[in-house]
Amino acid sequence: MNKDDITILKSIQKNTEMAMKAIDTIEPKVQDRDLEALLAKTSQQYADLHQKSVTSLLEARVEPKGVGGLEQFMLVGSINGNTLLNTSTSHIAELMIKGSNMGITSLNKTLNHNPHGEQASMSLARELIQMEQKNLEEYKKYL
Repeated sequence: MNKDDITILKSIQKNTEMAMKAIDTIEPKVQDRDLEALLAKTSQQYADLHQKSVTSLLEARVEPKGVGGLEQFMLVGSINGNTLLNTSTSHIAELMIKGSNMGITSLNKTLNHNPHGEQASMSLARELIQMEQKNLEEYKKYL
């Protein structure tokens, strides 16, 4: 496993951790049962991809590094601030769309800056990007 693979896998790990934390924070505010079910399904998909990235890092004897406390604090604070006065289904879907777009952008940037990754790590990143794009379409139904 080369340096690019490690960078890609760590990006997947961070992206999925942030997404799961965002869902955990926003889920109690969701009033629509269908959206709540979509969030639960999405969280499981993130968890599966997270586990794959962590396993790959461990197999390469690279210690996975979790998302820092400050980043998590900022994420939770942002979600709580954005839902303080508006917990409508449409608004929550909009927040999820913004988060997915940020994840897609981050992963594409990582892939572009680390072109020498092996097929396995590149494929896992593309799988996450495709999942995010599919979820975007699902969230749009709630706008």
